[in-house]
Amino acid sequence: MIDASDYSSLEGGLVRMLDRLQAEGTATKDRDADQLLRDDPNAVLLGLLYDQRVLAETAFTGPLKLKQRLGHLDMRRIAEMDRDAFAAVFTESPAVHRFTNKMVDLTQDVARRLADDYGGDAAQIWAEGGAADVQRRVRALPGFGPMKAKKLAFCLYYFGHRDLSG
Repeated sequence: MIDASDYSSLEGGLVRMLDRLQAEGTATKDRDADQLLRDDPNAVLLGLLYDQRVLAETAFTGPLKLKQRLGHLDMRRIAEMDRDAFAAVFTESPAVHRFTNKMVDLTQDVARRLADDYGGDAAQIWAEGGAADVQRRVRALPGFGPMKAKKLAFCLYYFGHRDLSG
């Protein structure tokens, strides 16, 4: 059973972000990025996707960079973009992620899955079922393994999307 309010079983950058959120009211140190994470389920999922081999704060501000550059986080439109055109947006300085080629491809792959299977809305992944169901669906996405699936419950809870506890 998961208690999404207790992240003591986690380590790393997400813990630092959640500690800061509790103490200072901002997880990423960027209030606009934090607001996007609260407002847009796709931003939470992309932030978690980007949370590898970069600071967690950098990962979770990535969706805001994309939205500012594209004017949206519409997964259908991202999925349909020409790869080179999307890569050009993704790699504008500062790049959304330091591993640009890999993350460009993963972002578009995830966007395609969201568009095809969930109507372009990441919230549909966690709309129904318990924690195990949600983790199974998330793990089926490109770039999401068991640790990211576990972290999702805490991201959803702290950014106000869903409590998967009990």
